[in-house]
Amino acid sequence: MTDPILVERRDAITVLTVNRPEARNAIDLATAQAIHAAVDDFESDDSARVLVLTGAGGTFSAGMDLVAASKGEMPITERGPLGIAARPPVKPMISAVEGFALAGGFELALSGDLIVAANDAQFGIPEVKRGLVAAGGGVLRLTQRLPRPIAAELALTGGRISATRLYDLGLVNRVTEPGGALDVALELAAEIVAAAPLSVTASKRIIDESPDWSVAEGFAKQGEIALPVLFSKDAAEGALAFAQKREPQWQGR
Repeated sequence: MTDPILVERRDAITVLTVNRPEARNAIDLATAQAIHAAVDDFESDDSARVLVLTGAGGTFSAGMDLVAASKGEMPITERGPLGIAARPPVKPMISAVEGFALAGGFELALSGDLIVAANDAQFGIPEVKRGLVAAGGGVLRLTQRLPRPIAAELALTGGRISATRLYDLGLVNRVTEPGGALDVALELAAEIVAAAPLSVTASKRIIDESPDWSVAEGFAKQGEIALPVLFSKDAAEGALAFAQKREPQWQGR
């Protein structure tokens, strides 16, 4: 038996790899539970700043393990489908996609804030071809992040879409040569780690919470999150480091 996921720390970056290549990294209950536990550990570790999610063996994930599901085993935890989809980490997460991200695999990728993909990667939510619905965030998040006609075509036909097309549409942040998605995701993660921790946390909160704000309350709610950061020691350090032409030394306070 091999571990269904692998967790590796690279300084402030945590790399979580779905490790079921023999099943195209399909997610069964044990894997969902392992993902849930790994995300909990990442969240509780103050020194862990960014999570990178990827898959072993040149494939991101084929989604829910349909063999296990046919036996009544559903990969759902308190974090929702796939151990992460309903409640992704509050810290930044990058999905590094090689090969296929299909059905729940696409939903796993969409659980992240950013997506890096190989230029030959394929994405899709083919649930309608199996009498299912992409209810692990697939239809919901694609409708939020893509033009409605594109999201509708993917959801209603179950067809696939390429990484390069998704890059053109703004859903994929970086496109790489095959085999390069993880390295580029780590470079992107390092850029986040280099930024001020309080500023990153506040910015992600505003990104995540602002869709529920009305126009009238938007600036007030943004201010509640941002003002403590603007008057923090790190804000003073950022200005001083700029004036002194040196790299800032963040303290997270």
